[in-house]
Amino acid sequence: MFFYSARRKLFRLAASLITWSFFGGCCAPLPPSDYAPPEEIIYYECEIVTVYPHDSGAFTQGLVFENGCLYEGTGMHGKSSIRQVALESGELIRQHLLSSSYFGEGIAIQGKRLFQLTWRSNMGFVYDLDSFEQTGDFGYLGEGWGLTHDGKRLIMSDGTSRLRFLDMNSFEEKGSVHVRYGSSPIQKLNELEYINGLVYANIWYDHRIAIICPESGYVTGWIDCSSLVKRPEIARADVLNGIAWDRDGERLFVTGKYWPELFEIRLIEKARAPYPAVE
Repeated sequence: MFFYSARRKLFRLAASLITWSFFGGCCAPLPPSDYAPPEEIIYYECEIVTVYPHDSGAFTQGLVFENGCLYEGTGMHGKSSIRQVALESGELIRQHLLSSSYFGEGIAIQGKRLFQLTWRSNMGFVYDLDSFEQTGDFGYLGEGWGLTHDGKRLIMSDGTSRLRFLDMNSFEEKGSVHVRYGSSPIQKLNELEYINGLVYANIWYDHRIAIICPESGYVTGWIDCSSLVKRPEIARADVLNGIAWDRDGERLFVTGKYWPELFEIRLIEKARAPYPAVE
């Protein structure tokens, strides 16, 4: 029994290492880019416009603003959900709980469909936006972290430096791009939002948001959110995670896991610098 258990643990470790390496582990060198790097990098700070209440019990994994409301995906086994929330009050309007076997991750909305990833179950779900009734599911390799779309493709992160592009109907992977700053890969890409042709990405345990060109993978800007993270109400909570864009009102919202507050922020350009050398 001991040898069987040890062999099984060794197999799991080997499978994890193979998957980690295949999906862009931190030791894997970046492949060369087909695109020229940008000429400069732009640094932003965030200015708080409005503070809204946020459920401090929500382990935020995905955030979308649609039809005047917030839609949020939450994680943790036994507590994962999709929910519709009133922006002004933070009141819960509607909620669907996942089976306790699933750890919910990023969400995206396109038309009347809401998509949700799960962490390590290799499974995503499709829901009717109005009823939260599940209408379908889809599989993928690797872990599921963040999710957004550009109107044509779902864009997902998997905890590595890759953004992966999925067909919005067949869910077949159509390509991917490695996210880089200069020659350095940006690992642990988390929650995503597509804004005016660029992908805004949280990075796990980082107070910055990366602004990414989805075609080349180059980071074109950094948003410093340390002023939010240092607030007394937030410093006792978990990490920054959650970006939502109000297309009609051109408002940008951010929050974090277990944060009691959600912020509308304004980006203030602080500096521009030549882009780091690309080897």
